Amino acid sequence: QVQLVESGGGLLQPGGSLGLSCAASGNIFSINVMGWYRQAPGQQRELVASITSSGRTNYADSVKGRFTIFRDNTKKTMYLQMNSLQPEDTAVYYCNAQSAFRTYWGQGTQVTVSS
Repeated sequence: QVQLVESGGGLLQPGGSLGLSCAASGNIFSINVMGWYRQAPGQQRELVASITSSGRTNYADSVKGRFTIFRDNTKKTMYLQMNSLQPEDTAVYYCNAQSAFRTYWGQGTQVTVSS
């Protein structure tokens, strides 16, 4: 079992920056890939960014150059630094972890970008 707890969501104006954190606990050695997903109202959940256990990253086209995913293995925490935020980035952001046999989700954290 793996537990994921997100933090760092909030309300901010367009052009602002925000950082999200995802703290992992439990059988973290089973995790191959971690990532951030988001879901806006009325839309499907979509991948924002992912990072493998070896550090390889992948980003959605809509966030390339603005968002950065990274992890601190000593703290068992994954981060998402979001810059130049726009209203279309408004969504609930979910932390995700995948092992060979299971997928785990955090509870989600709301990010709202509005003037």
